[in-house]
Amino acid sequence: MSTVKITDGLLKDEVLVLGLAATNAKGGIAIESGDLAIDTKAILASLVDMGATGAADEVIKTPGTAVRMFVFTGLGKKSNSYSHETLRRAAGAASRALAGTSAATFALPSSTVENLSAVAEGAALGAYVFNQFRGSSLSEHKPGLNTIAIYSKSASRADAKAAIARAKIVADYTFLVRDLINTPPSHLTPDSFCKKLTASIKSLGGSQAGLKFRIWDEKELKAQGFGGIIGVGQGSANPPRLLHISYTPKGTPKKRFAFVGKGITFDTGGLALKPAKGMEAMKSDMSGAAAVCAATLAIAALKLDVAIETWAPLAENMPSDSATRPSDIITILGGKTIEVLNPDAEGRLVLADGLVKAQESKNKLDGIIDVATLTGAQVVALGTRTGAVMGNNEEFSSTFIRAAAISGEQFWPMPLPVELRASLDSPVADMANIGDKSGGMLVAGLFLKEFVAPDMPWLHLDIAGPAFNTASAHGYTPVGGTGIALRSLVTLVEGA
Repeated sequence: MSTVKITDGLLKDEVLVLGLAATNAKGGIAIESGDLAIDTKAILASLVDMGATGAADEVIKTPGTAVRMFVFTGLGKKSNSYSHETLRRAAGAASRALAGTSAATFALPSSTVENLSAVAEGAALGAYVFNQFRGSSLSEHKPGLNTIAIYSKSASRADAKAAIARAKIVADYTFLVRDLINTPPSHLTPDSFCKKLTASIKSLGGSQAGLKFRIWDEKELKAQGFGGIIGVGQGSANPPRLLHISYTPKGTPKKRFAFVGKGITFDTGGLALKPAKGMEAMKSDMSGAAAVCAATLAIAALKLDVAIETWAPLAENMPSDSATRPSDIITILGGKTIEVLNPDAEGRLVLADGLVKAQESKNKLDGIIDVATLTGAQVVALGTRTGAVMGNNEEFSSTFIRAAAISGEQFWPMPLPVELRASLDSPVADMANIGDKSGGMLVAGLFLKEFVAPDMPWLHLDIAGPAFNTASAHGYTPVGGTGIALRSLVTLVEGA
């Protein structure tokens, strides 16, 4: 993980990152250097000759004059006030391009603390690499940018230093999410997921940081009636788990939320076996669990005054002689029976157990948020970069969407049409686990709604598309696990 700091000192033998913006449709460009004053005339002429445009994700390296190397990162159309996400992505693109470089100073427009935070966050997020499983080829792959310095005249201010520290924490725990997602299922089982998270809790300080955890094994889950988790995980040699993490701040918390994350450490589809093509990406089916657990740790590290109860139902969905069969009936915690028409619609089954358990909290909750790579229909509806938001409380939904916009993560509100509910009726059980294919993402949301009390504010985040990037890297987003939802959850809690 990179070191992130703020500076206003002299620059000598530095790698210097500057912004580049398009000034007009005829190819005009301008250098944006924030608080750093530099002579741009000679450099601009060279950039024009090189065909620079200032477009987003464009990164150009040139030899420096007073510094060792200039790195120009595209900001898009020139503006007097760049959005935080524009700065975040530009810094991330430059940071990705600097893999193998020991240190770089970022001088981008940062006239406000929010801008400063966005630059630091983007630069830190862009420095991610995942080389844990490289052996003989490790030397051929560059490590991430090691030291990130953000140039600002506000370097001595307490709020600026706090913004840099926050960016570092957010990036570190986003890396934890990405690492968990990218880890192959041979190394990440329900049990090892729990061990990795509990190790992170202990390294943060455990109870001294306000954190506690508990793990239910397969025997306890079966004895206590967690039929969804057991039903999904019973076909695997790697038994299921339920991980509970709680964070309690010092003093009286302002609010108390519960997070529930889908934790399918690998999803073959069970006896509804998925096609081989693309199945390798199903190691990402625990992205929701990773996001909510790491977000809880980030909230604890930031010492926010909101209590969090986090539940991660974990299972591996495998085909075997003990796997749940189409037409089997399982009983969710609390007694509702489900006819499993499709064993590949398994995420909603483990989440149902988690949602019911979360509402057994001894403390009054101000809301529940579940996060899941739940449906392929989400990708059809919103593509691979935008998550869906569904729920039963418009105010809670609006508050979350505002928080997501501040964080830079893309989420979009979706309805839960009551007329689709009837498609989940079963002739032999309380419900079936699938309904109409049309509006499949919404039907899945309606299924989950059945396990939430009507007066409990609840949000369901479907991140099936944006959780795992199978295309090319862009901005601060790498190929593989992205870590989406963590930053939105942290921002939501900060604003509570």
